[in-house]
Amino acid sequence: MKTLTVNIVTPDGPVYDSQVDMIIAKTASGEIGILPGHIPTVAPLVIGAVKLKKDGKSEYVAVNGGFVEVRPEKVSILTQSAEVASNIDVARAKEAMKRAEQRLQGKADEIDFSRAELSLKRAMNRINVYEGNI
Repeated sequence: MKTLTVNIVTPDGPVYDSQVDMIIAKTASGEIGILPGHIPTVAPLVIGAVKLKKDGKSEYVAVNGGFVEVRPEKVSILTQSAEVASNIDVARAKEAMKRAEQRLQGKADEIDFSRAELSLKRAMNRINVYEGNI
């Protein structure tokens, strides 16, 4: 069976580099499934999980937006941050979610609500990926 090389890279360096059978990612216009031989594509990603299927098993990586570049035998994901499910510090993610929720419930004028909402989405994404609630 043919495979794809997938690289997930952040400004801090590579997060994931392996051969996979299929990739499923959430783009700004919906989910995309990528198999070997896929037509070349570039798409913006949203905060979500990237599902990587390999040998009948699935791995998940939490990504915080970015871009996916698809070539017939290689997929590159460029994102501000990404974490493999097994590396997620779930306690830290739950604390971040709690802080974001408190900010959103506050009524102070100096609170940046859009920033707090993004923090909440990122924290919830990390928790969902860690717990397998995809």
